[in-house]
Amino acid sequence: MTALLSADQIFAPADVQRLSTEVVGAVSASLAGRHEQIEIATACVLGGGHLLIEDIPGVGKTLLAQALATALGGSFSRVQGTADLLPSDVLGALTPNGDGLGLHFRPGPLFANVVLFDELNRVNTRTQSALLEVLEEGHVTVDGVTYSMPSPFILVATQNPVQMAGTYPLAEGLSDRFMAAISLGRANADEEVDVLTGRRGRTRLAEATAVSSLTEIAAARSLVDRTHVHDTVARYAVDILNTLRDNPRVQLGPSTRAGVGLIALAKAFAVMSNRDFVTPHDIARAATSALAHRLVAAGADRPAATQLVAECLSAVPAPRR
Repeated sequence: MTALLSADQIFAPADVQRLSTEVVGAVSASLAGRHEQIEIATACVLGGGHLLIEDIPGVGKTLLAQALATALGGSFSRVQGTADLLPSDVLGALTPNGDGLGLHFRPGPLFANVVLFDELNRVNTRTQSALLEVLEEGHVTVDGVTYSMPSPFILVATQNPVQMAGTYPLAEGLSDRFMAAISLGRANADEEVDVLTGRRGRTRLAEATAVSSLTEIAAARSLVDRTHVHDTVARYAVDILNTLRDNPRVQLGPSTRAGVGLIALAKAFAVMSNRDFVTPHDIARAATSALAHRLVAAGADRPAATQLVAECLSAVPAPRR
């Protein structure tokens, strides 16, 4: 691991490439395989977004989130989704002062740099709706008073397939606030051997240490945000969005917010590749993880939505400069 940069040093794309490589390596030390998914998760963090991890239980969703939080440094908290979880259990609430006179705000578990919200879709729709403000604006409002989250603020949520007992479908507005979604799938035979023998898996998490700092994450995000997007490349992204919107199998196409998330994720991929500009390849690479979870389509499971994005990508010619 190289030395962490101080606050007065300026990040260049090479610094972000180094940082992302170390974060990916640190997470991979615990999670067997899934290199592409770990890179998408890292890009989501650098792009300033929130991450949704969708899959069946027991494939490493929580482990990925915990390993990512450890690698990033900063404060960490965890929320376990249950059907009876109230908004105040997550956001915080007004509680009596010790002297019994007046009230003060008691922050909930969301007030951390990295928050793991495990099994988000076991939460009732009322509590899901309470997350809309914080995911979009980075603050919560309780009794008319606004409280800002720590910076950076990253929510990593996991969800089980909606066919499983005790789950609620995520509202479209909530899904739309996650920059990217990934699915881990089952480990292959060699990767599963690594887990069973202790070379990977939860037993390695105790040995994990931070490979970044909050200062570095903030500097990397600033650089990603300034990454150049040519109008031709932006038009390519819009063409992909419109192709999805016009698809007869799509009941609700991607929003403009989805396009903003797509560009932010593509910028992160560009800088992770040591470039200060976005290429059509970055857009295409980001498209599935940035768009599939936002679609409402016939047979609306993730494989169907992923296939729709792939079909639209193949139908939109990439610009050549």
